[in-house]
Amino acid sequence: MNKVYASAAQALAGVLRDGMTIMAGGFGLCGIPETLIEAVRKSGARELTFVSNNAGVDGIGLGLLLETRQIRKMISSYVGENKIFAAQYLAGELELEFNPQGTLAERIRAGGAGIPAFFTRAGVGTIVAEGKEIRDFNGEAFVMETALVADVALVHAWKGDSEGNLVYRKTARNFNPMMATAAEMTIAEVEHLVEPGEIDPDLIATPGVYVKRIVAVPQAVKRIEQRTVRKRDAA
Repeated sequence: MNKVYASAAQALAGVLRDGMTIMAGGFGLCGIPETLIEAVRKSGARELTFVSNNAGVDGIGLGLLLETRQIRKMISSYVGENKIFAAQYLAGELELEFNPQGTLAERIRAGGAGIPAFFTRAGVGTIVAEGKEIRDFNGEAFVMETALVADVALVHAWKGDSEGNLVYRKTARNFNPMMATAAEMTIAEVEHLVEPGEIDPDLIATPGVYVKRIVAVPQAVKRIEQRTVRKRDAA
């Protein structure tokens, strides 16, 4: 079975449809599947629900899909860097399901592990817990959170082989690996595509059994969300 596709558009062909739920990996702008997101934009699919830690920034990442109003709902933890997101949400044009960051990560991990729900202290006594079951464990209140699964997961890896075994680097490991396990179909973009056997098995974070389609992105742009520089010393 050939998993490698010549372009992101071809990798998404026959997969996308209006109203589907998509997971997009990465943290901030680190490790986001930018090439696949651009292909989603060009596909014209609409009324999409995206599960992502954040919504990119204006003009980059999921910010592109907000510009074209292809996203109906975001399930996220942090969206403070996107003015378009804020404007659409405050205007009632975009639905938002907020999660504490650890809760979001665990909801995704639980989805991949086949665990339907779990209890956590995060969010108890806040609007996050409204309408959810609260249960007492050892004298403390916990809120029940349900697992998250998606129709498609879009992930970005530093290296991958043609069988779909993936290696991530540093911050890009925050959400990509767990999302790769929590969808009906996982599509990966990889910076370095190699042959089977060229990756040290101990370095593989996502086994190829989870990945259905792969596209190489050798010229991936490494963007900086907030550039901070040290002031020059006085002459």
